[in-house]
Amino acid sequence: MIKVGKTLIEATEQLEREKGISKEIIIRSICDAMISAYKKHIKSDQISNVVAAVDEVNGEIGVFRIKEVTKDIQSEHTEIILEEALQIDSEVKLGDEIQVDVTPADFGRIAAQSAKQVITQRIREAERQLILDEFNSKKGSLLTGVIRRVEARNIIVNIGRTDAILPKNFQIPREYYRINDRIRVCVKDVKETSRLPQVILSQTDPKIVQELFELEVPEIEDGIIEIKSISREAGFRTKIAVISSDSNVDPVGACIGPRGARIQTIVNELKNEKIDIVRYVEDAAEYITNALSPARVISVNILEDTPENKAAMIIVPDDQLSLAIGKEGQNVRLAHRLTGWRLDIKSLSRYEEMEREYDEYEAETAEEVSEEVSEAEEAEEISVAETAEEVSEEVSEAEEVSEEVSEAEEAEEAEEVSEEVEPKKATKKTTKKEPKKEPKKATKKTTKKEPKKTTKKEKGED
Repeated sequence: MIKVGKTLIEATEQLEREKGISKEIIIRSICDAMISAYKKHIKSDQISNVVAAVDEVNGEIGVFRIKEVTKDIQSEHTEIILEEALQIDSEVKLGDEIQVDVTPADFGRIAAQSAKQVITQRIREAERQLILDEFNSKKGSLLTGVIRRVEARNIIVNIGRTDAILPKNFQIPREYYRINDRIRVCVKDVKETSRLPQVILSQTDPKIVQELFELEVPEIEDGIIEIKSISREAGFRTKIAVISSDSNVDPVGACIGPRGARIQTIVNELKNEKIDIVRYVEDAAEYITNALSPARVISVNILEDTPENKAAMIIVPDDQLSLAIGKEGQNVRLAHRLTGWRLDIKSLSRYEEMEREYDEYEAETAEEVSEEVSEAEEAEEISVAETAEEVSEEVSEAEEVSEEVSEAEEAEEAEEVSEEVEPKKATKKTTKKEPKKEPKKATKKTTKKEPKKTTKKEKGED
């Protein structure tokens, strides 16, 4: 083993304090570097039975090869005879494995350089992983940083373990940043790079306001007051909705503090950004009214209330319209983000005018509908009259047809009767002439029968 003294151990402890890297990680990196240097020294990368160890008490470091204790040696790299093994460890037996010190007296320049590179790389990887884990867990948290420099409109801020970036789009508008100034920032994101992780900061995130209220208002930290929603336009105005779980604690008054002390501290921290504290309630109309403060609201008409779409019309006095909308629509925009409702603000005069126009439209529509109904009724009456006339004509035609049919039937009956009478007369004449032509037997039969029939009929005719 090589005697390095306690300097190495002290260096590992110093790195642990400065970089936050565990001493065990550094020592393990040194051992890996020693193994790599040994393989470079013997010019072989295929060795697998090599280990390194550090003696923290004596300040020594060495490289060892694990060999098996045997009687006969077949490979000096993996085996050792029992006699030599007993000189190292008096309790060793055949078949046991023993660590043999193979630390070179002089590693050489190349091996030392290789060890240095391995140690540097391992320390950098450990530091990189620590930064990544630390700031991933701090996403959305409030930190205090010191401005180091400005690069291409991005501000480089030191936040302790590393330098982070405050991009232009996450800076407060019209804010002047000076080097060595201390600023409050929020961890927005952490990006992995080939070197150290890149931490992205923000000064416009609403979570900064939430963190400041949690620091200044003990009731929020204790859970008595809850922050329901925050909408913010950094550098200009913020609206925050709060609710209290204790009926004896006023959420708005607790956030303002005695004589406005608490809210004033937060405003100063945010560079005089205006803050509206809104009381949160379950009733949508009342909540919207509170969100539009400091404007005075006459009424709130809910137009649509579905999970996909929420819309409301707000009526305000004429002199409150500009205040309700705000400069460039700022007040109504923040109220929309705070409540989640789509808000349509109308002045009282405009609303009354809309009502008059609507009433006139309804009257015109009703008049048009009544005219259409009367026209339809007249058309229906005309249609009914025409239908009745057509029906009466059809009935008269049917009666005429029935009369004609009855006359025709009577004529047919009379004709049939006359046709029946004529054949009877003809048969009577024929019965008198036929007996002369037929044989005697036949005439006798016919003459006997015929007079009976004819006499009856004749009597009937008479």
